[in-house]
Amino acid sequence: MTMRLAEIAARAGVSKATVSRVLNGARGVATDTRDSVLAALDALGYEFPPRQRRAELVGLITPELDNPVFPALAEVMGQALTRQGYTPVLATQTPGGSTEDELTEMLVSRGVSGIVFVSGLHADTTADTGRYARLHEQHVPFVLVNGFSPAIEAPFVSPDDRAAMRLAVAHLAELGHERIGLALGPERFVPVQRKLEGFRMGMREHLGLPAEESQELVEHSLFSLEGGQAAASALIGKGCTAVMCASDMMALGAVRAARQRGLTVPGDISVVGFDDSPLIAFTDPPLTTIRQPVKAMGQVAVNALLEEMGGTPPPRTEFVFMPELVVRGSTAAGPRGGQRPADGR
Repeated sequence: MTMRLAEIAARAGVSKATVSRVLNGARGVATDTRDSVLAALDALGYEFPPRQRRAELVGLITPELDNPVFPALAEVMGQALTRQGYTPVLATQTPGGSTEDELTEMLVSRGVSGIVFVSGLHADTTADTGRYARLHEQHVPFVLVNGFSPAIEAPFVSPDDRAAMRLAVAHLAELGHERIGLALGPERFVPVQRKLEGFRMGMREHLGLPAEESQELVEHSLFSLEGGQAAASALIGKGCTAVMCASDMMALGAVRAARQRGLTVPGDISVVGFDDSPLIAFTDPPLTTIRQPVKAMGQVAVNALLEEMGGTPPPRTEFVFMPELVVRGSTAAGPRGGQRPADGR
């Protein structure tokens, strides 16, 4: 006989999510509630199925770990889960390796009680969101970090990318930079689109530059050191005296691009990163960057997932965190009223 969650839930006077938790052996269900569900099963002639989901396992799906912010997020979430008695299972996407869908299938088959997706396909505006609807059908709770889609019913956790870019533009404009470039990843990603919007707003607010003119100072590349180097090289060639980057890895590439042209950082070119990754304060020069509130974001992501797993889902909305500008040694005064020649003379 096919088990109907709605029928059992109505008989027991609980939600379908609670029935699912009882059937899967999840933690956090009161004894009386569990007994009511089991009584409803018995009354309706259903057999209690063998436990299918091991409640102690929670999946964390991240992109490659070359960018230090991803292992930092995974560490925060892993520690928060461990304190609650769960075992985090880290699943990492690598170029040419397992896809997000394959990792998800692997985690579900191993009986995880929930999944946190970090910078996954939910952030790609060209991706099919049906994969997340299927997780709902499988009664697998999940939370999405970095990237928002109104088509997905889930809690989201993100930094305020628009505010971050406005902070960076304000800092560089105050230092006297008028030709500020922006190095970004592919435009199809939600965080990239938001950073671009924030950059345009900042350039208009602080330098009076209309959107079409600020767009000329934007270069899209890959989220990597090499991608940042290529984008920054193009921006320096356009006469930019400062380069803002969408990640700290891209910012390190921007520093390399400047030095390859015989320019100094920050003497000739100022560089701003994004993330405040571990050890980035010890680069040469120490990097001025936008700090993602990794600890707060990771803790809220875990709390939201635990609530989803507990049958009392939090609002299906986006929790947005304010970033912080961390000023170090890679930014300095720029030329007021003009631009520095691209060859550094």
